[in-house]
Amino acid sequence: MASGSGFLSALRSLVLAHFALALSSELESVLRLKTVNYFVTRRPWLDLYGVNVRPVAPFGSASRRPFVDPSLLHRSLPDELLFEVFSRMTPYDLGKASCVCRKWRYTIRNPVFWRNACLKAWQLFGIVENYKILQSKYDGSWRKMWLLRPRLRTDGLYVSRNTYIRAGVAEWKITNPIHVVCYFRYIRFFPSGRFLYKNSSQKIKDVVKCMNFQSSKADCVFGGHYTLSDDKVEVAVLYPGMRPTVLRIRLRIRGTTAGANNRMDLISLVTSGVNSNEATAPEEDILGVVEGWQDDETHNPDVPVVSHKRGMTPFVFVPFDEAESSVLNLPVEKMDYFVPG
Repeated sequence: MASGSGFLSALRSLVLAHFALALSSELESVLRLKTVNYFVTRRPWLDLYGVNVRPVAPFGSASRRPFVDPSLLHRSLPDELLFEVFSRMTPYDLGKASCVCRKWRYTIRNPVFWRNACLKAWQLFGIVENYKILQSKYDGSWRKMWLLRPRLRTDGLYVSRNTYIRAGVAEWKITNPIHVVCYFRYIRFFPSGRFLYKNSSQKIKDVVKCMNFQSSKADCVFGGHYTLSDDKVEVAVLYPGMRPTVLRIRLRIRGTTAGANNRMDLISLVTSGVNSNEATAPEEDILGVVEGWQDDETHNPDVPVVSHKRGMTPFVFVPFDEAESSVLNLPVEKMDYFVPG
């Protein structure tokens, strides 16, 4: 009887063990299926790279191991050619390209790309001074310096859209119409320290064609030099004529996001006169002439100093590729004023 009960107990243990083993294997297969379905998700845009895209370790990482990249693009395009392509792209295009895949993202983090961009953007400071600023303020990271250090963008125009109300001619002494007048201030900066300025009622899509050093006098585009100190910018423009007038502008750079530098606030805008000797100097050197002037200083009694309080709307940066589609081109019937933000 004891042997019979022992046999039943052993049989029960064997059945339970078999059931547990079957249940364990079944659960394991289910979990594996869930994991596979999670990692191997069918996405059409991944067809070019294959289903299983292995992560690429950062350049110089200890965990970096050689393996065959399943991407058809990366197998057809050697890393040397990919590097050459990236080296010829603008920093903003590099930012867009880094969103394509992991490999491009880690490749674009190479400090060589950002060093060249920084040295070009702040070439007026010189290589030695830029290296000192890099080590003292940005922990030796060129990419961090590009994102956090204020700079002037040269891939488009800074535009200030201003409006004012003007009374019209009375019609039949019954109504007195008013008109909303819209005009723009345009500034284009160059890495060499030069800039172009234009004050016009023309839209951006029309002005962008003449904002270059080959523009004619009929385009009323004036040139000069600018100075950049931290986030402060100072420019000066000479309006020639019977009573030459100099326009002095002080600005402050800011951005709506890190590294954007897409806004400039007008701190002051002053017009004053210059004497005949100062007016004969080259137009582009007028900033050096008026650099030490006071805000209420003029060198021509016929041209009083005027500190302008109107038309002080902040400048908005518009890239060249958005000049045709920018909302700033809208007429006053559709947008009577614009809030830069």
